Amino acid sequence: MSSNNALPAQKRNLPLLATRENTEGRTYIVTGANTGLGFEAAKHLASLGAAKVILAVRNDIAGQAAKQEIDTAAGTADKNVVEVWPLDLCSYDSVKAFAKRAETELERIDGLLENAGLAQARREFAEGHVLPVTVNVTRKRLGIQPRLTIVTSSMGFTVKGEWEQIKENPLTGMDDENLHMMQNYPLTKLVENLAVHHLARELLPVAKTGVIINTVCPGLCVTKLGRDAPHDVLANLRQLHALYGRSSEDGSRTLLHGVVGGVETHGKYLDSCEIAEDTAMPGWAKDPKMQKHTWDVIAKELDVAEPGCVVKMLQCAA
Repeated sequence: MSSNNALPAQKRNLPLLATRENTEGRTYIVTGANTGLGFEAAKHLASLGAAKVILAVRNDIAGQAAKQEIDTAAGTADKNVVEVWPLDLCSYDSVKAFAKRAETELERIDGLLENAGLAQARREFAEGHVLPVTVNVTRKRLGIQPRLTIVTSSMGFTVKGEWEQIKENPLTGMDDENLHMMQNYPLTKLVENLAVHHLARELLPVAKTGVIINTVCPGLCVTKLGRDAPHDVLANLRQLHALYGRSSEDGSRTLLHGVVGGVETHGKYLDSCEIAEDTAMPGWAKDPKMQKHTWDVIAKELDVAEPGCVVKMLQCAA
């Protein structure tokens, strides 16, 4: 989703940068793949010859329906390409079980597309935090270069004032009942951008770690993301969709740019299938100290959920 003042200039009919040459034979995991951007991205990957596309979804029935539709469109029904795996991002246990399964069953992972997200007005909690925080934020042998692409939003750069109030401890800050729930979505997206930028510096040089990590803003797309918004917000959103919205398929091309992007995309903020670090990311959000502090807060939370996981992750990439 993009900030309102940028919408009139939002590009449509974006380039499809994923090709058979850069996806064939590879393995991808797409979270939130049963609908919207994740579904369209997974369909493209399957159609372009990926060896395995894992649809990581909370609702198995919806996941199986998505698999059937993708198989029909991509001609993969008899090839065992598309699989549905359960993943509930509201549950740390579910996330850990999914990671363990991937480690055990998958020979390779070429791209992890972290698309699943939540924007809602109701105040619900999971794993000690309001739901959008839990869902949105706490997500060599073969000679491959895996990509980790986090789907974010330029809306995160519109909440500087709210960020100043919670930046010392953003996770608990976003749980505060005095903070309007509709501010949680852009704040979680800001947190993602800040944390990933620091993590990208930890994963340097890419030539050594072999991992490319980036964030992607898909822009304003006609999806079900805002389905839980208040009626007045939803009415305005539908109007914006009609005027400026990208289709889910068009928006999915931004995700594919991230998951097939080269070394030049490492640690970068991507928008409209372009590197938008200098054109769309404000200077105040590029503060390395603030980015590191935000990552440290998240890393501490992750280490509580799975002791030693952060150190293990950095050691594996070293």
